[in-house]
Amino acid sequence: MATSIIEEQRNYHEEYERLVDAMVAEKLHKTTSHRENINSQHRAYYLYERLQHCTSELLRNYTDKDGVRKREIDQLGGPNEFQEFYNRLRKIKDHHKKYPDEIAAPMIVEFMDLKNQREEPDEHEEWVEFTDEEGYGKYLDLHECYEQFINLKHSSKINYLTYLTSFDRFFEFPKDKKLNADYKKYLRSLQDYLVGFMKRINPLMNFKKETDRILEEFEDQWSSGNFPGWSRDPTSAMKTGNTLDLTPFDSPEELASLGLDRLKTALQALNLKCGGTLLERAQRLYSTKGKALNKIDPNMFARNKKEKSTDCDSALIPLL
Repeated sequence: MATSIIEEQRNYHEEYERLVDAMVAEKLHKTTSHRENINSQHRAYYLYERLQHCTSELLRNYTDKDGVRKREIDQLGGPNEFQEFYNRLRKIKDHHKKYPDEIAAPMIVEFMDLKNQREEPDEHEEWVEFTDEEGYGKYLDLHECYEQFINLKHSSKINYLTYLTSFDRFFEFPKDKKLNADYKKYLRSLQDYLVGFMKRINPLMNFKKETDRILEEFEDQWSSGNFPGWSRDPTSAMKTGNTLDLTPFDSPEELASLGLDRLKTALQALNLKCGGTLLERAQRLYSTKGKALNKIDPNMFARNKKEKSTDCDSALIPLL
């Protein structure tokens, strides 16, 4: 049965008021266990999401861009208001004749169920999914990240318990071993898991605000050269204009993870051609690994090789 825009608005207003009441009751309710606390937060988050949807729908209806609300009000308040009333009454009767066994549960039933879940919690109730190892949000389950870590080329082969005590101490991992695609993939997996875990145990946290704060702290430490594990060094491989140490890299693809700009500065530091795609730059730079300058293809240089000093011609490139 088609619902009028006025009735739809009335329904959204009722839902809005019930959602606000339920959110206040959820906030004031005192939880007595870890599971109950997490479930309470997820109920509150569920109510908040519905409230946002309800508000957006009311705003859309009141904005009335398509003019449906105005036309309905004109019909109800026009010269044929009684005819409009009986037409709507006939549609309602026809609907119930067609569906005599249809049960229309009032909105209050759903909110009574939420109230019962809050006041009489079930010890097995689950509002969010956790693995057995996570103990419904009490512990981390980092087995997949651990497997990735121990399979890194330069990582220590530690056991899982040791990994749990040190996985967040990134500054202990050698800086020259971080510049490869596998380590970046491991960090991404670890980040995805930890962020997902935080959202499951604390869905009401303002993650954008917290992320912005962390990034601001990072930018301050990075710009001052004091970020743990990445302290600024005059010979740093990441310093613009310096040559790049190719020792940690085992393929052009790993070099490509540094990006176009970093590869360009490394090529320019050796007076090599720095144009081309990301992979072309990586291949050009990687081809010089361990070679003396006089062994590099002259066509790779940006200018005539003879213009370079004889001292450079005899130099090795251990830090390219």
